[in-house]
Amino acid sequence: MTKYARFVSLVFAGLFAGFLTSVLVLELSLRGFDSTVYTQVRLVELDSLDKLAVALLLPALIATAVLVHRTYRTDTRWLTVAALALLVFVFGLTLIVNLPINSDQLHWNAQAPPSDWTDVRDRWQLAHAVRTTAAVLAFAVLALAALLPSTRRSSSPNTSARRDRLRV
Repeated sequence: MTKYARFVSLVFAGLFAGFLTSVLVLELSLRGFDSTVYTQVRLVELDSLDKLAVALLLPALIATAVLVHRTYRTDTRWLTVAALALLVFVFGLTLIVNLPINSDQLHWNAQAPPSDWTDVRDRWQLAHAVRTTAAVLAFAVLALAALLPSTRRSSSPNTSARRDRLRV
């Protein structure tokens, strides 16, 4: 079960990090264009990219949570916990910053964007850059955990002492 959770976690966290990186590159490329072009592209992005983000992030979160449970008594537990914390952070930042902006932008008119469109763009892009960095770090931590040898730890530091006493 652990190897399957690790595989699913790595695949979906990696796909999600790559997806966010691609969107970041596109968004940064748009900084040189005017409000009409930016709004047109954002409206196209908002058509389906949110669905893809959910389809990648939710399995990554679930598989990583399962992996945290499965590796709880191993040497790599802190790495998997860190990866899960990063993915939860990405989810929270998305809910708090990016999704409300996305919702507002759905109602923008490409021919007449709001006067503060650059401020909104900058807030969205900054939050997106932060969540992209966190997602890439989560993937890197999961990959590192997969490469390291994972040895099971005893449930208590006194377990071996108790076993020794029982042998006597």
